[in-house]
Amino acid sequence: MRDDAYVDVQLLNITDLHGYLQGPAGSDAVIQGAGGVSYKVGGVAAMGTHLQRLRKGRRNSLFFAPGDLFSGWEFDSAAFADEPTVEALNALGLDFATAGNHEFDKSPSFLTRHMMEGEPFPVVGRDTGFRDSTGQPFRGADFSYYSGNVVRSGSGQTVLRPYHVEYVQGGPGNRRLPIGFIHLTVVGMENMPGSYHPGLRTLGDLATADRCARELKARGVNAIVLCIHDGASAGDDFNSGSNPFGPAYDLALKVTPDIDAIVCGHWHSRFNMMVPDPLGVPRPFVEAGYHGQVINEINLSLDPTTGKVVRDLTVSTSHPNTRDVPPHPKLKAIADYWAERALERARSPIGRQSGPFTRVRNAAGQSTMGDLAADWTLWAASTPVPANDDSNIHPFLPAQLALVPLAPQDGLPVMRGDLVPSADGGDTVTFGKAWAAIGRSSPTVSVTVTGQQIHDALEQQWTKDSAGAVRFAPLAVSHNVRYSFNSAGAVGDRVDAAEVFIDGAPLRPGADYRVACTSRTVLGLDGFPALATHRRPYRFERDCESFIAYVRAQPMLTPSPLKRVTAYEKKRRSQGDRATVRTGSAGR
Repeated sequence: MRDDAYVDVQLLNITDLHGYLQGPAGSDAVIQGAGGVSYKVGGVAAMGTHLQRLRKGRRNSLFFAPGDLFSGWEFDSAAFADEPTVEALNALGLDFATAGNHEFDKSPSFLTRHMMEGEPFPVVGRDTGFRDSTGQPFRGADFSYYSGNVVRSGSGQTVLRPYHVEYVQGGPGNRRLPIGFIHLTVVGMENMPGSYHPGLRTLGDLATADRCARELKARGVNAIVLCIHDGASAGDDFNSGSNPFGPAYDLALKVTPDIDAIVCGHWHSRFNMMVPDPLGVPRPFVEAGYHGQVINEINLSLDPTTGKVVRDLTVSTSHPNTRDVPPHPKLKAIADYWAERALERARSPIGRQSGPFTRVRNAAGQSTMGDLAADWTLWAASTPVPANDDSNIHPFLPAQLALVPLAPQDGLPVMRGDLVPSADGGDTVTFGKAWAAIGRSSPTVSVTVTGQQIHDALEQQWTKDSAGAVRFAPLAVSHNVRYSFNSAGAVGDRVDAAEVFIDGAPLRPGADYRVACTSRTVLGLDGFPALATHRRPYRFERDCESFIAYVRAQPMLTPSPLKRVTAYEKKRRSQGDRATVRTGSAGR
């Protein structure tokens, strides 16, 4: 058969945009190509122009992404519930997407009912439902999200459709030919800090992909593409690949030969290569960077009679999303509009403060910023999530106390900065100041633990490094907790349970308590393993939105005296015991 008798299909894909409408800054804005050539990349305005040129003259062209398109770290989009990203993706003509872990950062219903269908909640114009660059209310995505392996913990039902079929023109009599797309989210998504969800779980990727491929084949679909939000690493050249490794690569070597191409995300890598399927036949294996750096293009040739991919004719090329092109007018207008709105939102007042909150700690490990974080955390875990939030499987139980790492042994604290009055002495707290002070885009979580576990977590504030030096990683406690510790005691024996009080009552090691903390803490990621074993976890709102709500709800934010924790020294001497209360301050 002549090459021109085949049906040509263009597959364009990006991944891990994370709301970077303006494009990234710093090192993320520069990528390396063949021969070490550098390219300055990023931004949806440039991407619109590149996509327009790539699509020109192509009858069958599909544009898609394997996840993490929204939710992340860009204020321009995140401050508006990531609606700006969806507006930009609609304008770019995205056809469909795989759900990544970050698409689940809020709740399954936020993805399905708000981002996909446009339903605003809870407060229109404040939390969601913002006016877009045309002045219209947010309408939702013009494309659908899919995932074959994210299921409900209780029922086992998938949250999204597992796969779908697109049709291209060009068969005999100009009939349509089907191409199946299987979608997978990174396994373990539900136990990642941002997308932590007690009400969800993920199925194995290999078994799910093979099952979906069998179902597609049974429906007469002979061309299949796997879109997986999991990745690999394969060198620094965005348009080649070398020494690949990672979970997506392991999957690529094993998944059924019925799959003709594998498009990845999640690892923020850039590679474009062919890998052998289990029968030794090469197929594309690609990942298109992150933050809008690269557009990958896979060109398939389909047999017009059978609809099968002619693998020998498959070509894959990655294109840098360079900024040296005229910006696409519509996309530039969208990016500029949301940048201006973000500046306005950052300046908007949301509360008042009577004094400074700083991360400077005293000798007992307390700080005014830490106390504020603990009080907000307890507040956040005191009421159930709204009915439209379907994140949980266990019923709500109000938290009784909060524990928040101020300087975790691993990772970063939830406090990102200080919250201090403006230079002119004004007491206004703006949206931008509050956003910059607290929040890592992770939810607050409450869990049931025993009093003994609380005691053990307090003991775990002190550890020894390999050289035997003692490290202090203090926990902030909510306003209703008081405790003392012996700074001269052995590591693991500094806190007496009888000296820990919750709401004025001594801690009971055998009793159950409801503790509020960060998702990282309950996952055992920040150095407090005593709390990683828990019961009945319940997820609340993300910290960045929740703290904004807390500031709005308070008549005045007032720094509290640093009296929640008392440190003393008690050393055994031949003449008896001697206790000394420590005072003073320590650094951050």
